[in-house]
Amino acid sequence: MAEITHRLIKTNGITIHIAEQGSGPAVVLLHGFPELWYSWRHQMSALAEAGFHAIALDMRGYGESEAPVGIENYTSFHVVGDIIGVLDALGEKQVFLVGHDWGSTIGWEVCRLRPDRVIAYVAVSVPFRIREPDSSAIQKMTKLLGEGFYWNRFQEPGRAEHDFASIGTTSALKNIIGGGANLKLNQVIAPKGKELSAALPVVKKLPPWLTEDDIKYYTKHFEKTGFTGPINYYRNMHRNWELAAPWTNTPIHTKVLFIAGKDDLVLDFPGSMAFVTGPAFREAVPNLQEVIILDGSHFIHEEQPQRFNHELISFLTGLKSDV
Repeated sequence: MAEITHRLIKTNGITIHIAEQGSGPAVVLLHGFPELWYSWRHQMSALAEAGFHAIALDMRGYGESEAPVGIENYTSFHVVGDIIGVLDALGEKQVFLVGHDWGSTIGWEVCRLRPDRVIAYVAVSVPFRIREPDSSAIQKMTKLLGEGFYWNRFQEPGRAEHDFASIGTTSALKNIIGGGANLKLNQVIAPKGKELSAALPVVKKLPPWLTEDDIKYYTKHFEKTGFTGPINYYRNMHRNWELAAPWTNTPIHTKVLFIAGKDDLVLDFPGSMAFVTGPAFREAVPNLQEVIILDGSHFIHEEQPQRFNHELISFLTGLKSDV
């Protein structure tokens, strides 16, 4: 089987790094925070073996991709533009799309803004909610969870970066990724008068699905780029809501599979589990094919790669005739 190859693509005014493996219908993989293309390492070989062309991006601001300066350069519209530019550069008119965490949010935006380019979408961890006209998600969560909630703590330029620097890049990544298996809502809400790192679990022993070599790979790249670009995605949450006004009350019509771990932090947000397992999610996504909740955490694609890959490839293979 072909090995993973890498290349840089100039598009949308910046350079995007992609990793590729295999040939066949294209499957574009979008990572979350604080991850890299590398987060899909278990999926790429499985997809290639199943007859797909796996394409994993370093999203703008991450890894080997360019990190433009300025919060305003990280709206969902910029990132969707990057993805469409990559597809154009590769000559891919339509693709299967897979997104996790922030990659899931961006994947929903691709389905909303450019549904003509997506055959079907596999969303991991983060569900789609129809845009409501009264307030943004960050306004609602601030009201529910207070100023210490991590979305809020990420808003002030430099604050989270300084906090992570105080404990070191390696420790920050270990505590966020390695602690993801057991992360609870109260552990992403900073105690009064303290920073977010004081709430995060201190991970001394990595879970079995994450190795020291994995952490070294992440650390190498985050020490080069820093956390500012990745955190700027959060700093555009309200702006994204404002810019999406033309899509108020608009559902997603793409065929979708939703996968999450039952202990996923996102499903611990107020009302989230009831939403994804109830009728409201299907109203927001009328072509939602299935909701699969596996035993596991926020990083389910890394924690349970064999089970995750089975569900992913079964879904994609069933839609190959749509290519």
